[in-house]
Amino acid sequence: MNIYRGMDRVALDAAYNNSAAVANSSELMADLRARGDRLRSEMPQHLDLRYGAAPRNRIDYFPAKARGPVVVFIHGGYWQMRAKEDFSVLARGPLAHGIGVAMVGYTLAPDISLDGIAGEIRAAIRWLAERVDAYGGDANRLYVAGWSAGAHLTSIVLDEPAVKGGLAISGIYDLEPMRWCYINDKLKLDADQARRLSPLLHPAPVAVPLMVACGGGELPELRRQSAEFAAAREREGLPGRFVELGDRNHFTILEDLVSPAGALTSLLTELVSIPLK
Repeated sequence: MNIYRGMDRVALDAAYNNSAAVANSSELMADLRARGDRLRSEMPQHLDLRYGAAPRNRIDYFPAKARGPVVVFIHGGYWQMRAKEDFSVLARGPLAHGIGVAMVGYTLAPDISLDGIAGEIRAAIRWLAERVDAYGGDANRLYVAGWSAGAHLTSIVLDEPAVKGGLAISGIYDLEPMRWCYINDKLKLDADQARRLSPLLHPAPVAVPLMVACGGGELPELRRQSAEFAAAREREGLPGRFVELGDRNHFTILEDLVSPAGALTSLLTELVSIPLK
């Protein structure tokens, strides 16, 4: 039975299964984690800063050498897996350009609803806005970035008063297909949540710049969602732009933030250089 854009459940599961689409995804993630562990050992001063009561309500803050902008990075994993520690190495690119990085942990589904996850991210941003000056960052230049599910969360917290802009990487912006595929086995979205929490349906909560990026080698549905979300924002006259990066897949695109010369690092440095209003 066709349930979404001509796809049945089997086809829809495959259309959004990034791990299955990239044969060596587990090896890529393991390597990312190993390199992140090295960075954490090099910069252990501000790990596991608690912003809330739940076990995962912790932040790893990697300060730049001088006071400057800070990016709050929200990890992916379809809102139900992975951890902030898996992505620590992504701080290397921003740090090389004087951008501090705060890696945020959050409670995973099914232990919490998507509304609850969004609430935790908002709490983390507010916690940082009040305290990041003490850790060497500039609370007046706070940005958000995220990958996959983290890109979705990035897009729905742009209306936080402290946030000056965002970078959304390989994200999900229309949650309707999530309701009909394997992801909802744990996420438990209903129709109302899917509508309320779909950035594609609400592209203009606030006029701050958002860079939207995906890989040219990603699954077609991921590429479509990114392009349609960016187009919706453009129709609203919102600042930012859409970039599709060559042959990068859902996992190799992360190297463009690890590298100081990577395309995502360049997008981030462009974002933080936009004059504040």
